[in-house]
Amino acid sequence: MSQAWDSLVDGWQHLYRRAANAITRFSRGKADDEQSREIAARSSGWGVLASEVYDDEDKVVVRLEAPGMEGADFDIEVVENYLVIRGQKNIERERTDGRYHILECAYGSFERALPLPEDVVADKAKASYKRGVLRVELPKSAAARRRRIDVQVH
Repeated sequence: MSQAWDSLVDGWQHLYRRAANAITRFSRGKADDEQSREIAARSSGWGVLASEVYDDEDKVVVRLEAPGMEGADFDIEVVENYLVIRGQKNIERERTDGRYHILECAYGSFERALPLPEDVVADKAKASYKRGVLRVELPKSAAARRRRIDVQVH
């Protein structure tokens, strides 16, 4: 029994470590009518916005999964060594009648601060949004770029 419990605890700790950074707090967004306000209240809370940060020779690439949004819904800036992404995920109702019984999608305002592994030139960053994924390319500063040194064999 003790081994089973330890295994279960290890599994939950592993899951927590992998998901902790992707879990994002959504606060209540704007709503036009009473039913939309009810949905906004029920759907605010915690949601998952999974991300990747990739570092190559001359740039840092950040990918953030944020389905159901438009490129204009994002506010992106570099603050110290973090890429800060703010946004508003709005409620899109497919029907005007009926009631939701399961509501697992998060809606509202959110903010993610992703640590950057290197110093970047924020003024030259480029962002695009395609198929539910926000992609931000941040050129590294000259001091942060890696330089390869070839070894001469005599």
